[in-house]
Amino acid sequence: MSLFNPLPIYTVSSGDKILDLSQPQVMGILNVTPDSFSDGGRFNGVQQAVAHCQEMLKAGAKIIDIGGESTRPNAKTVTTEEEIERVVPVVKAVRQYCGESVWLSIDTSNPVVMQAAFEAGADIWNDVRALKRDGAAQMAAKLDIPVMLMHMRGEPTTMNNLAQYDDVVATVHTELSTRIEEVVALGVKRNKLIIDPGFGFAKNYQHHCTLLTQLNSLQALGLPMMFGISRKRFLAEVLTKSGVEAVATTQAVERDPIGTAAGLFALQQGACIIRTHNVAMMQQAVALWQQLSIHCQSCN
Repeated sequence: MSLFNPLPIYTVSSGDKILDLSQPQVMGILNVTPDSFSDGGRFNGVQQAVAHCQEMLKAGAKIIDIGGESTRPNAKTVTTEEEIERVVPVVKAVRQYCGESVWLSIDTSNPVVMQAAFEAGADIWNDVRALKRDGAAQMAAKLDIPVMLMHMRGEPTTMNNLAQYDDVVATVHTELSTRIEEVVALGVKRNKLIIDPGFGFAKNYQHHCTLLTQLNSLQALGLPMMFGISRKRFLAEVLTKSGVEAVATTQAVERDPIGTAAGLFALQQGACIIRTHNVAMMQQAVALWQQLSIHCQSCN
């Protein structure tokens, strides 16, 4: 397999906007929570959130993923009202100060939150629970927006106990395929769906290694793929196992270089959206991949 195969030809639409996924798109993470694992509390205020959004857009992000509830293990449960209070003012402010061209994704499993965010100007629903909450699939069908369906088992409080697979790649493929058909049967349009293999959710170190080396097999699902591994525990485990003392123990914010490398491996295997905390670093890597890809195609 070439390192620089063109991405599959996909687009998704939201309203009158069309997002070209035949080109790599960088998704910048904007957590407006007090307890996210790597940047909780940094961007809670609307002014700070907008400023960080502007920085990520300047660095090359096409999509901003706004989250109002942490999904780390044992995170505190957030009420619907509290999540709306965190997310909706940020969506409105980003629209006001950053314009209509930015794609705003909402990282939530709550259909009421998603409706409120959509009415405030959001474009994409990013759901780690793959529309399994009551009324979520029906809401996605009603809003008719792109939806990211992530592979996970259980809940963040129980998922680590469910990381048991005979063949993790085949199982993720099968379980995503089943969920795709279920939400389509509930009225969600297939051409609105984006898959997410769910790195960091119900998978251990060995599962992550296997999945990251065989991501291309998920292209058989025939849908665009989002890849999100930024600053996650698996990356820390890789560094610990490296035997290099200087990187054996890292804070989450120190894992951006290895996360960027993982993003390139995913891009190589057909992922078209790379979700990251460090947009500038990921965008530089994407620029190199794109230009080498063009060079390789011109030489054939």
